[in-house]
Amino acid sequence: MTALALAQGSTVETARRTLAHAFRDHGIDTPDLDARLLTGHALGLNHVELALARARDLTSEEIVLIAALARRRLKREPVARILGRKEFWSRSFVVTDAVLVPRPETETVVEAALAAVDATEARSHALRILDIGTGSGALLLALLGELPNAFGIGTDRDRSALEVARRNSERFGLSTRSALVVGDYGKPLAGGFDLVVANPPYVATDEIARLPREVRDYDPRLALDGGIKGLDAYCAIAADAVRLLAPGGHLCVEIGAGQTADVETLLATSGVQIVQPVVCDLAGIPRALLARKNA
Repeated sequence: MTALALAQGSTVETARRTLAHAFRDHGIDTPDLDARLLTGHALGLNHVELALARARDLTSEEIVLIAALARRRLKREPVARILGRKEFWSRSFVVTDAVLVPRPETETVVEAALAAVDATEARSHALRILDIGTGSGALLLALLGELPNAFGIGTDRDRSALEVARRNSERFGLSTRSALVVGDYGKPLAGGFDLVVANPPYVATDEIARLPREVRDYDPRLALDGGIKGLDAYCAIAADAVRLLAPGGHLCVEIGAGQTADVETLLATSGVQIVQPVVCDLAGIPRALLARKNA
């Protein structure tokens, strides 16, 4: 039996196990988790409800639906894209093919940005936040959720991405404290921001073909391609950093593996002061680079 040929009379547990077996055979990294999530999604059941229903026989319609979801995963479509949502900073974000799937390592940027705010005891202040290339709004909305008196703006070159961010801002009740602007990085804005964050495209163009299929085949190219050296977005951000930041304001950007020195140089020559050390993600990879505009 395969995930694409579930037998009539299969139970919920049989389906889950069959999917996990097929995913494992195809080299998928988290076969059991993916099987549980997709089976639960097909049946409209959460983790507890799925466990309680394990012995229930599936209907013919349910078997067809579970098999269809399994086929998508076997083509390496990420589970988050199949579900249409992804957990980030304890919130469930809507995702579509217009945006990157928020990743756990990007939470390092939120942590570093909040640490910078806390260093000045400004968490309750009326801060102005800018998220450059906001995509789903993950960084912007995570920060607004932690900073109760802040107002944030998210920019993106793609109107479809901004529509996803708008849906998420409404989903979390943050639409009155946020605005979304179509534009190239920070160019449409006048500046005066206390905190600027970004998870820009930083993959070198010729490296995209070597990315995992879940990324190269499903993430939008616009959100991945950082140019020949992977540094084009950082050049654009550095060029506007001093103008965008208020005196004493902080800039926090996500960086890719091996990019620390290059991005530090770009930002330092733009006139902002690098704040050390670079913050590493859970895998120990330098991930969040922080800079500050002198007061």
